[in-house]
Amino acid sequence: MGQAIDALGINLPQLIAQVANFFVLLVVLRLVLYKPILKMMDERKARIAEGLNAAEIARAEAATAQANIKEQIDAARKEGQEIVANAQTIATRLQAEAQGQAARDREAALERARTEINLERDRAVAELRKEFADITVSAAEKVIGQSLDRQAHQRIIEETLAESSFSGN
Repeated sequence: MGQAIDALGINLPQLIAQVANFFVLLVVLRLVLYKPILKMMDERKARIAEGLNAAEIARAEAATAQANIKEQIDAARKEGQEIVANAQTIATRLQAEAQGQAARDREAALERARTEINLERDRAVAELRKEFADITVSAAEKVIGQSLDRQAHQRIIEETLAESSFSGN
């Protein structure tokens, strides 16, 4: 075996030294480089897993927030519809009240106008009676040619007019 190794050009002590150096280097690299790299890769793996978990949690929170926003929008829409319905009801009621008030005001104005017309008619009838009585007394004075008791004749004429159909009653 020694000759075969020499024939291949292998130096056994140098080979053993190189193998020992390789194992020492392997142990040193394992202690100095491999474990820290594995530790760094595990930490990175953990950070990535945390990031994925955080993204999943954020996605779930976003979905929950979106559902809450949709519920709030629906509630606000419903509240807005209720407000509009209430406003329409109030507007209808106010319109009916305004129409009722306008009808009452119109009736009151009509009643005032009727009262004024009746008062004016009564004044006109009274004025007409007075003038008719004055004209009748004047005509009677001229016909008789003498002065009559104006107050007595006035009273008689008014009584006669009150009894006649000319009184307006």
